Amino acid sequence: MSNALAIAHITAALKKFLQEKATWSVPGAEVTTLRPQAMTNRAADTATLNLYLYQIVPNVAFRTADLPTRRSDGTVMQRPQSAWDLHYLFSFYGNELDWEDQRLLGSTVNILHAQPFLNRQKIREAITDNGFLATSGLSEQVESIKFSPLLLNLEELSKVWSIFFQTPYALSIAYQASVVLIEAEDTPQPVLPVRTRNIYLVPFRQPLIERLRSQAAEGQPILTDQPILPGYRLILEGQQLRGDDTQVKIGRVEVPLNPNEVGDTRISFVIPPTVRAGVQGLQVVQRIPISEPPRPYRYVESNIVAFVLRPRITGEITPAAGQLTIPVTPAIAPKQRVVLLMNELSGDPSRSDLAAYSFTAPLRTEETSSIPIPITNVRPGRYLVRLQVDGAESLLALDLDPNSSTFNQYNQPTVLIS
Repeated sequence: MSNALAIAHITAALKKFLQEKATWSVPGAEVTTLRPQAMTNRAADTATLNLYLYQIVPNVAFRTADLPTRRSDGTVMQRPQSAWDLHYLFSFYGNELDWEDQRLLGSTVNILHAQPFLNRQKIREAITDNGFLATSGLSEQVESIKFSPLLLNLEELSKVWSIFFQTPYALSIAYQASVVLIEAEDTPQPVLPVRTRNIYLVPFRQPLIERLRSQAAEGQPILTDQPILPGYRLILEGQQLRGDDTQVKIGRVEVPLNPNEVGDTRISFVIPPTVRAGVQGLQVVQRIPISEPPRPYRYVESNIVAFVLRPRITGEITPAAGQLTIPVTPAIAPKQRVVLLMNELSGDPSRSDLAAYSFTAPLRTEETSSIPIPITNVRPGRYLVRLQVDGAESLLALDLDPNSSTFNQYNQPTVLIS
């Protein structure tokens, strides 16, 4: 692949190529690569074709063909390569009485139309007079250098000439040379060869979860909007849920499935005890075995359905000096936010001075199923207790005794503060 010497190599090769053709139309004509200002010091009647590179622009087709060039750690995957188009201004000089400038122009456009590229032989021949170009690598470039005229109107051409200070206009035409690929000298780290190649053809069946329902226990009704607690059974209903290897994931937890409870339109399972309280995302994942030896690979996934898993206070709340210890399931992770909510309980519904408190649990270093929470300045009395874990709130139980004075009111769980 070509390197930073490629631009100069193209100019040298183009000059040599045009020099061979210029003498055919005007014997003794010369091809130069000077600034147009320098041409004013030459004899006006000297037959000359001046080749001047006045601009380079990025090539649109190849400008991002090499991305990415580096890995995430910054090491080189492949050599960075920039792609450029070169814009040349061809100016023609000579005895105007013999139309030498026009004869040179005619032969130039004729040759570049008949052979609008530099072949590898012409590129190598340019090294004869310019030994420093021997290492440019241009002759090994995959893309050949092609020439096409730039369609500049009189105004655009005059703007090009206006950049040359106090230089009289000469008969001229512009050409584009495309594309030169300049490769950096970075050495990429080699990768191991591919040992085997496998092709897998599988039908694309996108699983879709349409509804999520829950069941508290066997024999109880399956509902859509009831609060979901640890140990509940979840029922997924949708389309194309079953694959050759079907998984259900809740967050990062893989749910163990009974194959008899996995169908194309329904999947049923019990929430694992490792799922944390809070808002959870549920997804069906279908896998296929690939590679040697075969390994399961996730190839299609369903939409994500969110639900709230509420914590459950599982036993007696223990008051101690300045704190409450509350047993809870599922176990609370160290980074989960836990808030204790307390509401004073009274048999007199007319009271309006009932106290209410909230306390935030301190951070923990390990997961726990019995969480201590400091409390301060709590008025003595009996309190209803709730826990909020990452925003998911535990439930209160109702008094279902029709003979009770608090029938159909919250009565559990409670703690007595003395």
